Amino acid sequence: MHSDKADTAKSMVDWFRHSAPYIHAHRDKTFVLMLPGDALLDAQFANTVHDIALLNSLGVRLVLAVGARAQIETALARQHITPRFHQGIRITDAESLPLVVEAASSVRSHVEALLSTGLINSPMHGAQIRVIGGNFITAKPIGVRDGVDFHHTGEVRRIDVDALDDALDSDAIVVLPCLGYSASGEIFNLSIEHVAATVAQALHADKLIAFIADKGVCDTKGTLLRELKPAQALQMHKKKNVTANTALLTCCQAVEAGVERAHLISFQENGSLLRELFTREGSGTLIAHDSGEIVRAATLDDVSGILNLIQPLEEAGTLVRRSREILESEIHNFTVIEHEGLIAACIALYPYSEGTSKSVKMAEVACVATHTQYRNNGRASLLLAHAEKQAKKIGIKKLFVLTTQTAHWFLEKGFAAAKIDQLPAKKQQLYNYQRNSKIFIKNI
Repeated sequence: MHSDKADTAKSMVDWFRHSAPYIHAHRDKTFVLMLPGDALLDAQFANTVHDIALLNSLGVRLVLAVGARAQIETALARQHITPRFHQGIRITDAESLPLVVEAASSVRSHVEALLSTGLINSPMHGAQIRVIGGNFITAKPIGVRDGVDFHHTGEVRRIDVDALDDALDSDAIVVLPCLGYSASGEIFNLSIEHVAATVAQALHADKLIAFIADKGVCDTKGTLLRELKPAQALQMHKKKNVTANTALLTCCQAVEAGVERAHLISFQENGSLLRELFTREGSGTLIAHDSGEIVRAATLDDVSGILNLIQPLEEAGTLVRRSREILESEIHNFTVIEHEGLIAACIALYPYSEGTSKSVKMAEVACVATHTQYRNNGRASLLLAHAEKQAKKIGIKKLFVLTTQTAHWFLEKGFAAAKIDQLPAKKQQLYNYQRNSKIFIKNI
């Protein structure tokens, strides 16, 4: 038992340390969270609220766009009113409007009550969160489409950005229900997806986070897709190659409209919000134009990250061992891919001078390694292509590689089997016959 407690404590300490870069990165950022009515009915919702409170305590500016679709359906069924839709949009007539307002108001009150919890021995103890709501959204009627009158179903006309910013600057959490008001005093039922996307765009939010029932966006085999570009996601959605819903389209539209990143995560998984924001692997699907990765020359600050990549491969005999001292002295030969503060992959390029003119004709590609969380996503191929470009710039005509276990990968990249006497003279002298590495050369 003592050992189990020690392991648990160590895991907690390790997680907390690894989350530090994300804590710094998210502070003072603006996140819009889209919570559908189904999320509020899920058994995990209380934990989700605790996690939202934690984000607030860490200095994240939060807007909660809270839907009530499930609650509206229940209210209509109770009054034996048949829901009406056109083009997937609810028709809110005079009979159903009071029930829509009641459901949306009840949902908002429920969220505010949970955010106000402060019992001793609860995660919310001492939080003292301020929750602000109000008429931040001016709405207008959808009107008549295809001859169908949508009555009190509306869409966003204007967002009071200054008022929202003032509320967020006071460290309050803003809660927005699926209701909007017109200048004439009318109430309109709004799509929560439309509210969330429009508010995120108006605030120039750093993230739009959509809670859905699924673990994220999955392909037809049920495999979670960790990262997608908007155009890619829309194309796959069009071809029905992914699980998709309105939330996916909302996230894609928001990113295309200028929101930096959108995330789809499950409201059914305990801690999905924290894992998505504070771990490298995340919990759901990221929609963004770029993956947050940078290909750059390595520096001495990257030595530890590179060692973490290559040590498992050294222990497996795939790579030749390099000490920290050697790596530090050779760091100028390395290129890395940095993913949100993590060294996700690396490659080294060692030029060789030949002959009396000492002109560079060949270079060795070495130390190709990818973090286990980021394999099979083309990062090694990206680095190899980058290395080839760098080699051409300094007049290299041929690349060579010595490998014991990755021969097929290099053959696929255009390398051809070669012999020892085709290597630069200096490399021939250093060849380790005990490793018996296979030799491959590529003309560039």
